[in-house]
Amino acid sequence: MPGTRKLGRPTAHRKAMLRGMVTLLLENGQIETTLTRAKEVRSMAEKMITLGKKNTLASRRAALAYITKEDVVSKLFNEIAPGYAKRNGGYTQIFKLGARRGDAAEMAIVRLIEKDVTEEKKAVPAKKPTAKKPAAKKPAAKKPAEKAEAPAEVEQAPVEAVEAPVEATETPAAPKKRTTRKAAPKKEETPAEE
Repeated sequence: MPGTRKLGRPTAHRKAMLRGMVTLLLENGQIETTLTRAKEVRSMAEKMITLGKKNTLASRRAALAYITKEDVVSKLFNEIAPGYAKRNGGYTQIFKLGARRGDAAEMAIVRLIEKDVTEEKKAVPAKKPTAKKPAAKKPAAKKPAEKAEAPAEVEQAPVEAVEAPVEATETPAAPKKRTTRKAAPKKEETPAEE
């Protein structure tokens, strides 16, 4: 149950730590911490975003009483909360990272869910299939012709590129001689073609 974890700290220290972590989460969009702290931070951050969605003077004062930076509160009310207007909770995600090296505490990342992605996923699939069906058939016939031309150019380009390093590789080092061995059959093929 949120709000009942002691986190091994006295009450005042625990509240101050959570206030700081919620402020950092809203400021940066994500934080890395232990799993138990992440669960506590998630519940408080979601309460702050819900206050931001109300956008009243009382809710702004309540947010200012908890969040430690005024610019983060203005960001919450002006940028973060309006993005979640159609969403009823679940503004954050927790990703488990595994054990911490020093004390084997289970680590996690808490981050805000991307607000634009959820709206684009709903809007984009409805528009794309209708537009792609006619357009996808016509360019499909043109693309193989373009692809057939491209490999021919690619085959010619490496031959020319191999010839230039062959002249440079005749003198110095062994790794370049290895490239010369690979390039030698191709070089022999090119004079035969001419």
